Amino acid sequence: MELPLGTQKSSELVGGVSPNEASLGVQQSDLLDAPEQNTKKSILATLLAQSSRHLFGPTSAPNLPLKHQVVSIEGLLSKLTYLKPDEVTLIKKAFQFSDAAHLGQYRHSGEPYITHPVAVAELCATWRLDAPSIMAALLHDVIEDTGVSKSDLVEKFGSKVAELVEGLTKLDKLEFQSHAEAQAESFRKMFMAMARDVRVILVKLADRTHNMRTLDAVPMEKRRRVAAETIEIYAPIAHRLGLNIIYRDLQDLSFRYSMPMRFRVIEGAVKRARGNRKEMVEKILQASRMAFAKANLEVDLRGREKTLFSIYNKMRSKHVSFSQVLDVYAFRVTVHSVDECYRALGILHSLFKPMPGKFKDYIAIPKLNGYQSLHTTLLGPSGVPVEFQIRTTEMHAVAEAGVAAHWAYKDGSPDMSEVQNRAHQWLQSLIDIQDSSGDSQEFLEHVKIDLFPDAVYVFTPKGQIRALPRGATALDFAYSIHSDLGNNCVAVKINGLQLPLRSELKNGDIIEVVTSANSQPNPGWLAFVRTGKARASIRHSLKTKHYSESLQLGERLLANALRQQGVDAALITPEIWEKLMHWTGDKNREEACVNIALGRRSPQELAIRIKILIDDEGGSEQMRLGAADWVTPAQELHHHQRQAILVDGREGNSISFQTCCHPIPGDNIIGYLGKGEGLQVHTNECPVALRMLSKDSDKWVEVEWGKELNREFEVDLAIDTRQGKGVLARVASSVTAADSNIMNVSMEDRYKEDSVTIRFTIQVYDRLHLSKVMRSLRTNHDVMRVTRTRAL
Repeated sequence: MELPLGTQKSSELVGGVSPNEASLGVQQSDLLDAPEQNTKKSILATLLAQSSRHLFGPTSAPNLPLKHQVVSIEGLLSKLTYLKPDEVTLIKKAFQFSDAAHLGQYRHSGEPYITHPVAVAELCATWRLDAPSIMAALLHDVIEDTGVSKSDLVEKFGSKVAELVEGLTKLDKLEFQSHAEAQAESFRKMFMAMARDVRVILVKLADRTHNMRTLDAVPMEKRRRVAAETIEIYAPIAHRLGLNIIYRDLQDLSFRYSMPMRFRVIEGAVKRARGNRKEMVEKILQASRMAFAKANLEVDLRGREKTLFSIYNKMRSKHVSFSQVLDVYAFRVTVHSVDECYRALGILHSLFKPMPGKFKDYIAIPKLNGYQSLHTTLLGPSGVPVEFQIRTTEMHAVAEAGVAAHWAYKDGSPDMSEVQNRAHQWLQSLIDIQDSSGDSQEFLEHVKIDLFPDAVYVFTPKGQIRALPRGATALDFAYSIHSDLGNNCVAVKINGLQLPLRSELKNGDIIEVVTSANSQPNPGWLAFVRTGKARASIRHSLKTKHYSESLQLGERLLANALRQQGVDAALITPEIWEKLMHWTGDKNREEACVNIALGRRSPQELAIRIKILIDDEGGSEQMRLGAADWVTPAQELHHHQRQAILVDGREGNSISFQTCCHPIPGDNIIGYLGKGEGLQVHTNECPVALRMLSKDSDKWVEVEWGKELNREFEVDLAIDTRQGKGVLARVASSVTAADSNIMNVSMEDRYKEDSVTIRFTIQVYDRLHLSKVMRSLRTNHDVMRVTRTRAL
């Protein structure tokens, strides 16, 4: 909670009221109590030092002198002529409430804090947002930085306004272990609130824009951090929603504060270029206007400079100097209809020569954010490239204000504009990503991927167009249709040709997805998928599968441990499980079993505890095994009488076969419960296992091979061969002749004059199959010796 600064006894702000009049429930005399205020200031200083949320929030130590100015909302009210009088009255009430709540609080610039909410509300008013949005803009910091609660806002302004304000409220960093975790969770909360109501992000973008415009008062190191966050998160969101004015503004402001020296150099170069290129710009404008007038086409023709950030980006991506960036200026042609857009394009192409490959029709195929225009680059006077953008008046409104241009609230209703439908679809996809993400940081990572604006347009076999981020693969396409389609994907056909899943898509590709009910996501897919939805779905599927496998293994391990205690796991009562969970701290029996499988808890420890709980309950005979099934501690010493865990290689990630010894069926094996790593299977003679056994014997369990083994296992071989041409090929042929697959080959750098050692990693079904491979190798005249190798 932010605490007021100073000793103002009444608001100095026009339209303001005292805290008592605003019914905040806080007595002004309490706030002015000096000893208590000093204590609270020290608490505030601690919070400011630890939390990033106060970069712009109220402060008890402004960087600049206090400015006791009068703040008026007349400017805001003059922009609200599109609202009803009763709505304007509610907005005045919200201002008065916010004014009282922030009484005595200041920005780092020394200005009263209320100036910030008013500025944010004015920016929202320029987008003609509705009354609840304007009220939320005025109140957006009262929960975070004052003693006001959500219930107070519900009581005074209704649940809609309260929900908007809560969606705009960050989470306290003190709840988390790191700044990154706190930031990710705050963004996750904001994105989810945005998915429910897009007005949340519109107010948030207005908030961030005003903060960036007043960033000079913030310390330098914080400026860079805020600028990086803005260019990474907020600017792409603005672009994704089509708010191009805010997008360009945030980009330039972030550039200014993150790289001030480069910003000043390019800014100076652009100012000097204005004079040098002014004559050329006038020639283009004059020639174009004459051509349009001659064709009797009424247009609004304007020239504009490209943003400093876009110029810098082009210099960096093209590796050119500023003098080599010729298209610093662009021209916009606004007409009345779509037909006139294409007429204007023809007129310009007859006036100036078009550059090949530089025409884009975003009217026929709009961008992901709903943006529509014709883009063409022409060779102007002296061969200088000149870009023209041609659009209708309505398209221009959408291009500048995006989702805020045509306001509607009925999700998916027919009266929603195309840009709003696209925004709605993207926001709904955020919910899908959230459902598939494990934590907030993973969710933020996936969302960042989907914020990239460049797109590639492809088609389904039925001709439906799909827009995907540039660089997306065929597997991304499958997941964009449905997560189940992606999970079951086994092959793809692109333009009728079967190609790998990792194939990168190009504009106009027609993709057909081939599926199999038995197919499951491969962890290797994460290395090449591009979209956040695909990554989130793959990770979610892998985690679900791993959880299921770990649960089954944990249940088997616990059942065996209970058997050694003479207890039947299937007959344990819910009351015993509840007491056990209270003792372990696990949420439920499933979580306890997963922790056993991952080596986080000993199955013997839990079995002994369960036996104690049963004895405390009176040693119910219903839960005990018969005498014939009870394995006593003395009998445990005899391996043949112990109940071992059976493995057959189909357990997935819950059981791993260690590469130090490469156990294969037929080997005597033992298992180690590594913490967080599941059950690790070694051979009995493995030197690594023997060293671990001597240090931590409690984590070892008996394991045996199952009867049905239907997979191949890897094994290492060292093969001493004679020197000669073609030896490697002949030795490899002997391996494949025995029906074995070669996974890896290496040769020792040092070898004798007449021999060389080749090391193979091959796949075999069991020891019999390995013997077959080794016999095949020994019949090869080039082979001198074959040995199976293990780690030392």
